[in-house]
Amino acid sequence: MEKKWRTAITQHVGHETYIRGYRLLDLVGNLSYAQAVYLILKGELPNEKESKMMEAILVSVIDHGIAPPSVIAARAVASGGNSLNVGVAAGILAFGSAHGGALEDAMRFIQEGVSSTKSVSEIVREYLESKKPIPGYGHRYYKDYDPRTKRLMDIAKDLGFYGKHCQFAEEVQEEIARQKGKRLVLNVDGAIAAVASEMGFDWRLGKGFFIIGRVAGLVAHVYEELTTEKPFSKRLDEETETEYTGTPPRELPPEFRRR
Repeated sequence: MEKKWRTAITQHVGHETYIRGYRLLDLVGNLSYAQAVYLILKGELPNEKESKMMEAILVSVIDHGIAPPSVIAARAVASGGNSLNVGVAAGILAFGSAHGGALEDAMRFIQEGVSSTKSVSEIVREYLESKKPIPGYGHRYYKDYDPRTKRLMDIAKDLGFYGKHCQFAEEVQEEIARQKGKRLVLNVDGAIAAVASEMGFDWRLGKGFFIIGRVAGLVAHVYEELTTEKPFSKRLDEETETEYTGTPPRELPPEFRRR
């Protein structure tokens, strides 16, 4: 009879835990966190270059300040009197298509683009004509280039992970500038998407890389909120920080009054 739940990730043999076939206690003290992440996602141990590339990817997204939606959500929820895990969970729930989710979309775009018979110019033209955003391109602050992208691409070149996916990603950046007349930089989501694709990861793991890397930052922010800020300190000042755009005060019609 087929069992209801099946997994190829972890099993217990007696009281021992095995991850992808390797005894957990053998991994502890021998593998770095990035190596363990690679193993649990890919199913096999990474070589030295894969280890370094994974390390760079995770570190590149560990945090990006107090302003992103995930940090605002995490700290606001913690400020309401909730525990660390609740605040971190709130931050994770803030990841979406405009924050973190672009990585998955960019991986799919790059992988499908590389396997397509269409030229880069044709692919870009179709997106621009349909007014669809091209995932992995553009940044609120970085207009000439995303420094995180440059660092990741340099590391990818040094480690031998700069191939057709990375080339495609950078060709799209230049083609956007040519057709649009405006530069939209290949951002860190797009860079990770290209390198992760080069490493053979499926695009459906895209959000996972961002989540795994950013959770550490969220933990730090929530801990800071809980230990250095007063509860309920994130309430907006309605007079100086908000603007009401609804209907002005009005009377309830007589027919609705009961008292």
